[in-house]
Amino acid sequence: SVKFLFLIVFVFISCVSSNNKTFDLNVHAYTKSKRYIPSLNTSWHWQLQGNINTSYNVEIYDIDLFDTSADFIKNLHSQGKKVICYFSAGTYENYRIDKNDFPKHILGKTMEDWEEEKWLDIRSETLIPIMGARLDLAVIKGCDGIELDNIDAYSNDSGFDLSYNDQLAYNKFLANESRKRGLSVGLKNDLNQIKDLIEYFDFAVNEQCFEYNECEYLKIFIDNGKAVFNAEYLQKYKSNTEEQNNLCKKAKKFKFNTLVLDIDLNDKYRFSCN
Repeated sequence: SVKFLFLIVFVFISCVSSNNKTFDLNVHAYTKSKRYIPSLNTSWHWQLQGNINTSYNVEIYDIDLFDTSADFIKNLHSQGKKVICYFSAGTYENYRIDKNDFPKHILGKTMEDWEEEKWLDIRSETLIPIMGARLDLAVIKGCDGIELDNIDAYSNDSGFDLSYNDQLAYNKFLANESRKRGLSVGLKNDLNQIKDLIEYFDFAVNEQCFEYNECEYLKIFIDNGKAVFNAEYLQKYKSNTEEQNNLCKKAKKFKFNTLVLDIDLNDKYRFSCN
């Protein structure tokens, strides 16, 4: 009976270890695809809610993958603009068209301030076809690149015992699968893993690094010739011209493409330092 118990424990541990190694931590960055890669100084517009304002004279539009039609993206292309498509790769959203593809056992705690989202167990192999299908949809719709959101679950209260390496492996998988489809791929926030992910991502999308004094983390992107797209939300950047000017001076020193936006990303307020 002791041997039988030992066998059960061994099988359980093996299964857990196998699950934790679904994504390969040691995979090399995929670099063979031809894809659009934004230059350091690239103007952009970021809008995830409301009717997209297409009147801005910018090179890139960063918009929602699901809420944007192929025809709309085609229209942006006809204006000479590139399109980055946003989706959350680290959370379940209960209003997406593929919501029924997510098994309940990989859904974790509700995100703080986002009641319609739950963290995902990023170790689960069930995410491979789900995220693959989303990237395929991006190709079908004509997206030039991808912005992957919430890919820092390991540093949040997700409901799962996720490690630094679990997150690295998952993020590398997402980046490589994007590139294999000819999509450029942006690292969203996840500042503490930048040094380990710089080879895998083509640009960075950041929120509030000036507000939180975190912009130094992103310098490695600039040093590697990769663009940083930064958004700030503080009211002082909207209502105080001096604060706005100081922000833009800092942004230009860092060589970031900085916008001041409404936090809901709905185009109710927009100011560009470019």
